[in-house]
Amino acid sequence: MDRFNAMQAFARVVETGSFTKAAETLHMSKTSVTQLVQHLEARLRVKLLNRTTRKVNVTADGAAYYERVIKLLADMDDAETSLSHATVLPRGRLRVDVPGPLARMILIPALPAFHAQYPDIQLDMGVSDRMVDLIDEGVDCVVRGGELTDLSLVARRVGDLRLGVYAAPGYLERTGLPSHPQELSAPPHYIVGFRRARAGLASSHAMYRNGESVEVQGRYVVSVDDGNACLAAGLAGLGVLWLPDYMTREHVLRGELIRLFNDWHLDPMPMYIAFPPNRHVSAKLRVFIDWVVDLMAQGAPVVGPRDQALKTPGSA
Repeated sequence: MDRFNAMQAFARVVETGSFTKAAETLHMSKTSVTQLVQHLEARLRVKLLNRTTRKVNVTADGAAYYERVIKLLADMDDAETSLSHATVLPRGRLRVDVPGPLARMILIPALPAFHAQYPDIQLDMGVSDRMVDLIDEGVDCVVRGGELTDLSLVARRVGDLRLGVYAAPGYLERTGLPSHPQELSAPPHYIVGFRRARAGLASSHAMYRNGESVEVQGRYVVSVDDGNACLAAGLAGLGVLWLPDYMTREHVLRGELIRLFNDWHLDPMPMYIAFPPNRHVSAKLRVFIDWVVDLMAQGAPVVGPRDQALKTPGSA
């Protein structure tokens, strides 16, 4: 029995609560994962998991063993990657999930340089704005814009994106140029709605000027849950947009979008990298986080502290 693989399989079953999900994240068959855990229990002569037809629960002995296993696996990873940074580079598969616009405009164009520096890291990149269950889906980290709602995660703030209000020339020809944000809440205006994952309503937008503040909800023809789709809807003239400046810069230069309300202020959008509190920050995850921080500084306007490490309440 490969004790390392057995411990890794056991830990992943505990984290996902399922042999099937553990097998998927480890890229193994369910049978192989089951046999590894069974062999581990036989060797230890202890029952680590209680299995039913619907779920898997860890026993008291299993829970104690799990805490020691994850520390051991973390130490083994550190030992392999800390021997000599000059000769041992971070390696292995890293599963991440990032917003579509950030992937398309910032991360993927820079990947050749990342690969040249870390040729042994294999990135499995999910591209979405959806809510990701990091444990069940075996994802090492996510990059997300906006305040995090899952307070169980450990998060690092990697920047703050400057936001603007934009509209296509064709849209403004039909509706006229609004002089005050409150006009966007009534006909003839529409906004492009952006729906946060699992939220029931499209987001509202707060704007400020000289002590005055307004909250714009607006009517919409379409609401979306993806940044690229939101931009496309605005370019098509379907409504007014609230987007990070880095997404709209080229479209403004080409005359495809016009920035509105330059004398109004919007709160910047915080950007976070988040990962589970029991997930060891391996060398490969650490260099990925540092790479994202550097790219945020280079490729998108940063208006707040971009290298501030923090933990959300309830995190380890």
